[in-house]
Amino acid sequence: MSEHFSKFAHIESRFGLPGIREAARIAIEVSLKVKPFEEVLIISNPVSDVAALAQALYDAVIDVRGCPVLLFQPVKTQLDFAEPAVIAAFSAKPAVCISLSAEKLGKDRQGIAAPYRYQDTQYDHIFHLQMYGEKTCRGFWSPATTAESFIRTVPIDYALLKRRCGAVKSALDEADSVRVTAPGGTDIRIGLRGREGRSDDGDYSEGGRGGNLPAGEAFVSPENGTAQGIIVFDGSISLHDRDIIIREPIRCTIDRGFITDIQGGEEAAALTETIKLAETNAYNYEKAGTFPSGTGDAYARNARNIGELGIGLNPEARISGHMLEDEKAFHTCHFAVGLNYDGDAPSLIHLDGLVKNPTIITYTKGKETIIEQNGIYQE
Repeated sequence: MSEHFSKFAHIESRFGLPGIREAARIAIEVSLKVKPFEEVLIISNPVSDVAALAQALYDAVIDVRGCPVLLFQPVKTQLDFAEPAVIAAFSAKPAVCISLSAEKLGKDRQGIAAPYRYQDTQYDHIFHLQMYGEKTCRGFWSPATTAESFIRTVPIDYALLKRRCGAVKSALDEADSVRVTAPGGTDIRIGLRGREGRSDDGDYSEGGRGGNLPAGEAFVSPENGTAQGIIVFDGSISLHDRDIIIREPIRCTIDRGFITDIQGGEEAAALTETIKLAETNAYNYEKAGTFPSGTGDAYARNARNIGELGIGLNPEARISGHMLEDEKAFHTCHFAVGLNYDGDAPSLIHLDGLVKNPTIITYTKGKETIIEQNGIYQE
């Protein structure tokens, strides 16, 4: 028996074969709605638990008469490049792509050096080109997931989740700005003019649709240069190579969209280290010719950008130190440090950090809409 299959058996013994198979079935049949003969590319690492989940998803695709291909590569962090063979697999134009990585899928070296263009938009990863530009692909990505989390958080009421995500997205779409306050000290206001909210509701059944499993958030990219105030991260946070539970809160001062000061203990020092690493690598990549000439400054500057506000809406999610699940947890919101989702703030990092029990209020031409009050979602 191979090491991979022995690990798969170990997962089965811990959580039960029916549990892992049912979660995989829901992912393939309910979320992705994979059809017979559709090509499904699954990218993972030979690391438990993601390898076991990848195998279960492979089997679930077979069950619906799809055509799966499973690729393993070494573990990649936020600052690493995907293996060339992984990037090359996208040339087959798979209908579905699933990334089950112990950390990240990995960056596209060719796409960063010479971005792909579709209509008026540039993409620095072939997956993003096919997903968001050409819309030939759909899928989900579950970085650093665990079998326990996947089994618990994937089998949920997706109709209810879709209604809630849709309602929050609509509030963000209509808003001119949003203010977030929290007991831990967060008090920040963000402009939203020209921005559209996004809904990660688990419905990835059409080309161009994708998100996380577990699903369960509505999110938006702030209007560049508008975030102003204080963010105190007090739940968990992503670093370039891991996610951590925050023991001593991280206090970030935000001025005109960028972090200008970081205070706290070991966690704050770790966040600062990751940001500085992203800044340094941006210039190093430009010098090495990995980045086009003149782009290093933008990538380095945006390492301190506030690139996302997200609101967790999955009732089964909880703060566990795995950001994939943490950012979906009820009674939380999260802000991302680094690149945004609108393509006008490129960065080597996207670091999600949780704020607990927030009050979130949108403003539209003077009208206030309360999305959450002290962490309680307002139906």
